[in-house]
Amino acid sequence: MMRGFGYGYNTMGNTLWDLAMLLFWLLIFAGVVVLVIWAVRQLSGSGHGTAHQPPPAQTKDDACEIARTRYAKGEITKEQYEEMCRTLGI
Repeated sequence: MMRGFGYGYNTMGNTLWDLAMLLFWLLIFAGVVVLVIWAVRQLSGSGHGTAHQPPPAQTKDDACEIARTRYAKGEITKEQYEEMCRTLGI
C-alpha cells in the first residue's frame, strides 16, 4: 500500500498541534530572554530602565561639613573654608 500525503494521517490535526507546540516554545524562549534581561538590570543597578536619579539635596550644614573635611585634608585653605561657610550663611 502506498502512503502518501493525506493517506492515514490527520494532516489538519498535526498542523494545528505543530503550530501549538511552536507557539509554546516561542513563549518559553521569550520568557527566558525577559528573565535574563531583568536579572542583568537588577544586578547592574539600573532598576526599571529609568534615568539615574539626582543625588539628594544637601543642606547648608552638609555643605559646610564637606568644606570642613576638605580643609582638614589640606585641599583648601582656612580662608577658603571660612568664605565657603560664610557664603552658605553658617
